[in-house]
Amino acid sequence: MERSAAYGFSAVMSGAFLLSCLLFAAVNRVQRGPYMDEAFHVPQWDPMITTLPGLYLVSVGIVKPVAWLCGWTGSVVCSTGMLRFINLLFSAGNLYLLYLLLSKIHQKNKAVSGFQRILSTLTLAMFPTLYFFTFLYYTDPGSVFFTLFAYLMCLYGNHKTSVLLGFCGFMFRQTNIVWTVFCAGNIVAEKLNEAWKTELQKKKDEKISSRKGSFSDWMRILQFLIKYLTSPKNLVTLTALTWPYIILVAGFCVFVFINGGIVVGDRSSHEACLHFPQLFYFLSFTVFFSFPHLVTPSKIKKFLLSLRKHPVQYSLITAISLFLIWKFTYVHKYLLADNRHYTFYVWRKVFQRHELIKYLLVPVYIFSCWSFADTLKSKPIFWILMYFVCLLAVTVPQKLLEFRYFILPFLIYRLNIPFPSLYRQLLELAFYIAVNAITLYVFLNKTFQWPNSDEIQRFMW
Repeated sequence: MERSAAYGFSAVMSGAFLLSCLLFAAVNRVQRGPYMDEAFHVPQWDPMITTLPGLYLVSVGIVKPVAWLCGWTGSVVCSTGMLRFINLLFSAGNLYLLYLLLSKIHQKNKAVSGFQRILSTLTLAMFPTLYFFTFLYYTDPGSVFFTLFAYLMCLYGNHKTSVLLGFCGFMFRQTNIVWTVFCAGNIVAEKLNEAWKTELQKKKDEKISSRKGSFSDWMRILQFLIKYLTSPKNLVTLTALTWPYIILVAGFCVFVFINGGIVVGDRSSHEACLHFPQLFYFLSFTVFFSFPHLVTPSKIKKFLLSLRKHPVQYSLITAISLFLIWKFTYVHKYLLADNRHYTFYVWRKVFQRHELIKYLLVPVYIFSCWSFADTLKSKPIFWILMYFVCLLAVTVPQKLLEFRYFILPFLIYRLNIPFPSLYRQLLELAFYIAVNAITLYVFLNKTFQWPNSDEIQRFMW
């Protein structure tokens, strides 16, 4: 890191942490007691909690020594405010990790200035769905911290450390095992890309590498993939490179077998299913929060040209999408019952307006998918395939529409797309600041009460 960039990043990190501390104080002044899922997390080991105790173990590891050094006793030690402060620390750590990841992933792009890297880091650290939970005792900031740290170590080739951090991420949320597979997939994708380039050179067929999308190209890629992965020599090589990840995934499989499933605690409300429209919701969510990059006049024009050039393919995609929505749409009881979450109003105001709305949104989903994939075209083809497999694995089995489940796939996607222009970066940051300001203001000031209840309710993600 250059000296000027180091000073700039230090200033941004200090300013962001100070701002977060001020907002943290405001939240704790207004909402002193546990709210929503905090009612289960603060006492810890509640039978309704469905995640492993990673957050609680870290909390004990930080709070107990601090309390001993400061001489704190009694209710102060494990107060709601003290426990929430853990996530404030994770938030600062996430900002630093995001900067390191952006620097590592885009290290070959010399056209990107240090200012742009810092600006993108600040933007991603303020991603609204994640930033909001900086001020509450939820698993999300810690889950993101350990998963991003594992990804960073993987990129630097420290795979044993990556697995250890991946295990910590798993202890925060079981579905993070998918991102351990993603880290292993980075190694596999790198080897596949090397072999694929060799294959192209042998055949002197440059069209395959430059045209990502035609049916014949995809068939050739599939044939190559099957041939490569069925070779004992290649399998031995890949196993030797990814064995730490294999051990962790094998341990996860043992856990699932002994536990009788991935969920601990209240399993009845978190049953896995094939909820394919979750992918459409995620893509729409991504387009909404990345509209400066994904919804531009040039992209819309390019999409319409693609639509006109490949009408048969898009017709088939439309038919498949309609079928998946028809047969695999699920509505979780929590989505319909809890009017404190924004997803409740999205579902009621959009999807429940008319039975046909979910089908009429298919063109939006198709554009979202196309634009999403188009921004990843600079990545190697096998990295793209590996990412999409992990994306499906982490979204489709979820029955509940919950924006928090989209945080990690969104961040990993956003980290890997090319740097946009400075104007679009500033627009994205301004949008995130506005959304954060609105959601925090609404949470703090626009309260309501349920009938036959004296408790104050607040709106949140």
